[in-house]
Amino acid sequence: MRFCANPHTTLLEILMPRIEAATSANTPAASATLLEGVQKKLGMVPNLFKTIAHSPAALKFYFGQGEALATGKLSAGLRHQIALVTSNVNNCDYCASAHTLMGKGTGLPMEELAVNLIGQSNDAKVQAALIFSKLMVEKQGHVSAADVQAVKEAGYDDAAVMEIIANVAATVYTNFVNNASGTVIDFPLVKARADETV
Repeated sequence: MRFCANPHTTLLEILMPRIEAATSANTPAASATLLEGVQKKLGMVPNLFKTIAHSPAALKFYFGQGEALATGKLSAGLRHQIALVTSNVNNCDYCASAHTLMGKGTGLPMEELAVNLIGQSNDAKVQAALIFSKLMVEKQGHVSAADVQAVKEAGYDDAAVMEIIANVAATVYTNFVNNASGTVIDFPLVKARADETV
């Protein structure tokens, strides 16, 4: 087992999550129903979901935004790529691990996913989206007119830019949940590389 940690995490915190994943004994009924659907679909329930499940409202929020963004203009692969660079800036090993595996499931090669973490891509249009996503997190949304113009010139219209921002925000939520909770990583480990830049 591995844990979502940061440079300031003590050994005790690594061994003991600050917020434990909910169990069958203490999962609220409304959350349990949602998790049953995940179990049927994936064959397992990620610890992130079980941690959020302490609050049915939070779990509904999390699943709802994911379902909404899945109907948008951005491909599933690009959404995972955006999640990777966002997770890297926020130093979240859990999300770096999860989105690497899920990104691979969309057909993206591991070599591409590895550089996506630091905002790079072999595809110029994808790289523009990753750079913009990285800037959104680093600048707390206060990007410049030039930053917006650059991503639009790469081929993203206003709707796509809104969806890039929405995907960044959705990932920030899970980054914060994992970093605050110390979620046990239940995916093949991929460490965030926040010290590396584009």
